Amino acid sequence: MAGHGTEEHPHGADRLCEAGDRVYSRAVRRGRVSRLDAEPVPCLLDLALLHPDPDDMAWLVPTSPQEVMTRLLHGLYDEVSASRQRMGSAVAAFEWYAGLGGPAPGTVAGEGVAIRVLDGASRIQAALDEATEACTTEVLTVQPGGIRREHELSEGLHRALALRGRGVRMRDLYNHVARHGQGLLNYLELMGDAVEARTLDEVIDRLILFDRTVAFIPANADRTMALELRHPALVGYLGTVFERLWRLAAPLTAPLPDTRIEGVSHREQSIAALLAEGHQDAVIAERLGISVRTCRAHIARLSETLGAASRTQLGVRIAQVGLDVPLGADAVQPSGSTIPERPMR
Repeated sequence: MAGHGTEEHPHGADRLCEAGDRVYSRAVRRGRVSRLDAEPVPCLLDLALLHPDPDDMAWLVPTSPQEVMTRLLHGLYDEVSASRQRMGSAVAAFEWYAGLGGPAPGTVAGEGVAIRVLDGASRIQAALDEATEACTTEVLTVQPGGIRREHELSEGLHRALALRGRGVRMRDLYNHVARHGQGLLNYLELMGDAVEARTLDEVIDRLILFDRTVAFIPANADRTMALELRHPALVGYLGTVFERLWRLAAPLTAPLPDTRIEGVSHREQSIAALLAEGHQDAVIAERLGISVRTCRAHIARLSETLGAASRTQLGVRIAQVGLDVPLGADAVQPSGSTIPERPMR
C-alpha cells in the first residue's frame, strides 16, 4: 500500500497534495480522523503524518506539526552537509588537476593577469591606487587634451603627493596648449623637483606607466573603461614610445621653437602642417588639444597672414612658405622663408 500511495501522491511532507492537506488539517484541528476518511490519501500514512490511535484502531491521530518540522529540518541539514562535503571534494580534486598544468593563458609568472579590463571609474581608480602604493622609482604619464582643469589635476593629486613622499620621480607629457593653464603651473610648483613636464604639438592617448612594470591606457573613447597591462613586452613598448616622445618634447619652462616666419605663431604652424596633410578642422583641434572654434580662428588668421582667399589657396601658400613641415627637434626650416605678396584683388 505504501508503494501504491507514493505513486499516486509523489510528494514530501513539506508540500502536501490538496487532498492530503485537507485531511491532515482536519486531524490536527479535531485531534484525530477516521481511517475511512484517510483512505483516499495514503500519503499521510506513508509520510508518518498520521498513525493509528492505540485506543481505537478505527481512528488515526496526527503527528504534531512541531515534530514534523523538526524532522524536515533535520533532513535538510543532512542534505546540506552532504552537499558541502561533495563540493569540498570536487574543489580539492580539481585544484590538484589545476596544479598539473602551467600558468593559465594570458598570465605571466609572478605578474598576475597580463591584460585586465577595468570597467567603470571606481575599478579604474582602485587599480591606480594599488599601482601607486606599489610604485617605488618612476611614473611616466601622457596627458592629452587642452588646458588642464583644476578638478582634473586634483583628482590624482593624492597619488602624486604619496609618490613624492616616497621619492618617486615623475615625468609628464602634455600638449603645448596646456602651457596656458594656471592650474598646471600651480600643480608643478606644488610638486617641485618631483615632477618634470614637457610639451608637444601632438601626443598619444592617455598613458600612465608605473616602474616600467604596469601600464594603464584607455579602452574606449569616453574613458569609462581602461586596460591594465602587465605583459613585459607591451609595457616595454609603451616605455620606448614615451622616451621617444620625451626626446622630441620641449621643457615646459623653455620657449617654443620659432616658426621663423613673421606673423605666424607656433600653433598656427602646427595647424598649417595638419591642414597640408588633409585633416579636417575637428581632427586638427582634437590632436592639438584645442576647441574647434579656436582652431578655425587660427585658420582664419593664418589665411589672412598668408593672403589666401580660399582653403585651396591656403594650402598652396602653406606649401610655398614651408609651413607644411611640422616643427620639431628634427624639422628643418627652409632658410629665408618669406610670405608671398598678396594677390591682386
